[in-house]
Amino acid sequence: MNIGAKIRNARNNAGLTQEQAAEALGVSRQTISNWENEKSYPDIISVVKMSDLYSISLDALLKEDNNMEETYLGYLEESTNVVKSKEKFSKLILILVYIGIWAFSVMFFWLFTAPSDAMAYGLVFQWIIMPVTTFIVALLIGKRNYFGRKKWFAPIIMGVMFMLNGYATFDMANMTAFKVVRWPDFSFGFAGLIIAAAGMGIGVFVRRKIEKKKSK
Repeated sequence: MNIGAKIRNARNNAGLTQEQAAEALGVSRQTISNWENEKSYPDIISVVKMSDLYSISLDALLKEDNNMEETYLGYLEESTNVVKSKEKFSKLILILVYIGIWAFSVMFFWLFTAPSDAMAYGLVFQWIIMPVTTFIVALLIGKRNYFGRKKWFAPIIMGVMFMLNGYATFDMANMTAFKVVRWPDFSFGFAGLIIAAAGMGIGVFVRRKIEKKKSK
């Protein structure tokens, strides 16, 4: 028996219509129809949800037919690799955007900011653009669960980047003018850490609320 027929029989045995199954699984009725007619395949998360919804084991859905099992598991492996590649690309883009904005703010200071513009620069870049960017990037990392448990190192790293932004601009200009060497202002690092941690926490909260809603 092919997987489409197994999914259809499992749904019928559970006494559910395609509309009811679609609502419970968070997909469209057409998607259910496509799965049952093998016009497309469900992803692994949908298979696990169907196993719970239809009260049927994963073995019963995926096994008992070697050809079907190999075909579907091959599809799952391929689709999983695609998802992982997209996730890696998204993480890379997010990191590059943050570093790019950080680097642009430093270059803008040295290339386009006159002494009389220092206050405006500080207001725009250090009090608006960098805090907002830090918060949004941290929020996205938390919401998408990038880097797993290691994601909580991100606020520390972003706090350091936040501190170095001020050190590479105003502090460096003052040190050059007065020919002295100073330590970075650690209060900026602490502020950046707090902003990033807040964004991360909200992102994690939103992700868990969404997952909880989908599991109902």
